[in-house]
Amino acid sequence: MKRLVLLALLAVFAVSCSSPSRSSASKTSQYIQNKGSDTIVNLALAWAERYQELHPNIGISVTGGGSGTGIAALLNGTVDIANASRQISPDEMKQAQAKGIKPQEFVIARDAIAVIVNPANPVHQLTLQQISDLYSGKINNWKELGGEDRQIVRLSRETNSGTHVYFLETVIRLGKKDDKTLFSTDTLLLPSSEGIVAEVQDNPSAIGYDGLGYVPTDGTVKVIAIGKDANSPYILPSVETVNSKTYPIARDLYMYTAHEPQGAVKAYLDWIQSSPEAQAIVAQLGFVPKK
Repeated sequence: MKRLVLLALLAVFAVSCSSPSRSSASKTSQYIQNKGSDTIVNLALAWAERYQELHPNIGISVTGGGSGTGIAALLNGTVDIANASRQISPDEMKQAQAKGIKPQEFVIARDAIAVIVNPANPVHQLTLQQISDLYSGKINNWKELGGEDRQIVRLSRETNSGTHVYFLETVIRLGKKDDKTLFSTDTLLLPSSEGIVAEVQDNPSAIGYDGLGYVPTDGTVKVIAIGKDANSPYILPSVETVNSKTYPIARDLYMYTAHEPQGAVKAYLDWIQSSPEAQAIVAQLGFVPKK
């Protein structure tokens, strides 16, 4: 699969980005610490690898751990840039202000959240309400949705994931700020997007969600078409449907700095946001470039 090949290559890049050798260290005059969203981590690694080729005097360390982990590191002063697949929360903003930090937000790409099932599952379309009812435990068997008589196996990212938070707020709670609906208690929380894909590939009862860039295109999972309601068209996620705003589960992806970026950090963020080459990498990895 294209995605898995890229992941294997980027694993090599992760070592070089995170732990520069002694010989390269002598040529590096400044390091940028970058941490956070697992959705963004492979994109950030690809950017870092290319930017270091263009600017050998800059070293960039990239690690994942989730959006919450990245933002916490930013507030603790241990990273220069936090990656997040959600916006900084009001509580995190209060913590920042208490420390004299003024987080700066940068939209670096867009993403669609794809809902995926095993190819053997006959269900091919769902409304947002049906997905909400499924993940909150109101619907527990695929036959209630036109599928086979199978108990539904719900898969989700862990709670420190920005994708988990976004899916909870936008899909399960249907964007209603006063809604307190939660994931069903039997939802399996997995630590990575790749783990969700692997489980869906192996389990005909499973359903999961992932950033579109992580969904294999070789037919080993099936992407569900989503309708805003039963009277709306059912739309598959793609660059085109994200940009046209017809796909209902799409979001911005972010990088945050603690203050107005300066020096090497500013130059790097400027390159990410405005360089055609950087935004071409966005498209190559299955995300949606900034418009």
